[in-house]
Amino acid sequence: MVMIMKSSFFKSGKSRIAFIAQCDSSFTKFCKSYSSTKGITHDVKEKKNEEKPALEQSSESKLKSSRPGMGRIAEMESAATRIGNAKSPWQRVAGTLVDIVRPIARTLKPVIFPILDAPSQRRIREAVNIDDLRTAAEKRSHAMVFGYLDSGADGERALRRSCEAYGDVELRHAVLHGVGNDDIDLRTKILGTDTKMPYFLTSCAGQRMFHGDGEIATANAAKKHGLGMTLSQLTTSTFREVREAHPEGAKALQLYVWRDKVLLKEVLDRAKEDGFTSLVLTADFSWVGNRERDTRTGFSVPPTYSYRQCVDALKAPAWTYDFVSRVPYGYKAIPGANYPAESLVDFIASQMKPDFDWKDAEWLCQEWGDIGPVALKGVASGKDAQRALETGFNSIWVSNHGGRQLEDSVATFDVLPEIRDAVGDNVEVILDGGVRRGLDVVKALARGADSVAIGRAYLFGLAAGGYNGVDKALSILSRDIYLAMGLLGCRTVAELKLKAPELLLVKKNEELREWTRGKAGVATDKILR
Repeated sequence: MVMIMKSSFFKSGKSRIAFIAQCDSSFTKFCKSYSSTKGITHDVKEKKNEEKPALEQSSESKLKSSRPGMGRIAEMESAATRIGNAKSPWQRVAGTLVDIVRPIARTLKPVIFPILDAPSQRRIREAVNIDDLRTAAEKRSHAMVFGYLDSGADGERALRRSCEAYGDVELRHAVLHGVGNDDIDLRTKILGTDTKMPYFLTSCAGQRMFHGDGEIATANAAKKHGLGMTLSQLTTSTFREVREAHPEGAKALQLYVWRDKVLLKEVLDRAKEDGFTSLVLTADFSWVGNRERDTRTGFSVPPTYSYRQCVDALKAPAWTYDFVSRVPYGYKAIPGANYPAESLVDFIASQMKPDFDWKDAEWLCQEWGDIGPVALKGVASGKDAQRALETGFNSIWVSNHGGRQLEDSVATFDVLPEIRDAVGDNVEVILDGGVRRGLDVVKALARGADSVAIGRAYLFGLAAGGYNGVDKALSILSRDIYLAMGLLGCRTVAELKLKAPELLLVKKNEELREWTRGKAGVATDKILR
């Protein structure tokens, strides 16, 4: 039997699909029988509700509709029930088996997991750049998880262009500049927080999908390097847990454009109570882009235990054991969301507000008040940057959401000079998108950014092996930045910006031209290669 399965499975893609379909057909009867005899949770709950006295059910309904927030909790319960009802017999049984195995896997983890994870940790130690960590992440991760992390919208042209844009800029190195190892000081302030370097870690929802330590691993690594970080509204660790891990640097909350303003206000109030001092409105995610790779890999967060996901899980033993040995993760920043993340997919989708507009943004700025800086993330034009300032934002975040939304959206590095021109020198401008080397950070600073946010660069490290992977990613980037600053003869970020017009050469149509932000007296003569 085993030999038949092996030979069937390792045939061509079409044969494999046919084999899985055949398994589905033959296994369905058993699953239905198992489900009916064991009693699926949602069926039991429905039965208990039927047995309750009518008066008790009536009072419960009244409670849900009369107390603040209870209507939303009822909506979450309804969404969770729909998710449960939609599961196939295979998914129900697979999920039940995983729940049975969890405590056993947790008990044996100190013995088994280090063995399974040893190759991943070795790859981290041997990595010399971010691309190496990307490879390490691919080897350790579940296929759909890596696909989600690595992919962009549609044909991924925007993603590729975001990375390639930095190659269009060359730098004049300096000689006999007298700058020594101890002369470089890259300390700066980002979103009101003092940091040791001019870059920080941008948020990503659901980081426990990459590694079981999730946001806590990220916070610990950021703390070690003296870097700031932003935390997603869809974090899988609580605000307090992350703040305790990195009290000096985890101070910025990244918020999505949701339709329920009461819910948003509750999240804001909780963030204020837990010590967050700056706010970021992620405006480049009101519509969800078409991620073709996610469709191909059958992506879901967390896993829904489809046939394909189960097969791919066997190919990623370290990731799978890490996932199975932990309690199912949820979205910890949503008030009342006491459900696994998989149960809230529909609820979160219903909260997205594509028609979120400038009036809504103005309301959000007013709700945050004078707690600290408020940044608008997703700006890609000077016009929008100016309007953001008029609306109440005081920081501009140039982003195209990692090339994951609009195919052929402009590369943020390309549009950066336009935005700097539009807002002037006294407004904080942050840039993200396509950063894979410390040199990219230096080029962005020279071209007009005050700081740079990194996403995939450190997330590759997280997926490659948790804290050690993030630590390695930050070590690589910081090393590259120091080296570049030394070769350019710049001691500080301020000095780099001052020298930028004479340092930067921008390639265009096989020509090179000096870049300038239009300052008076600065030459813009073209220099041919």
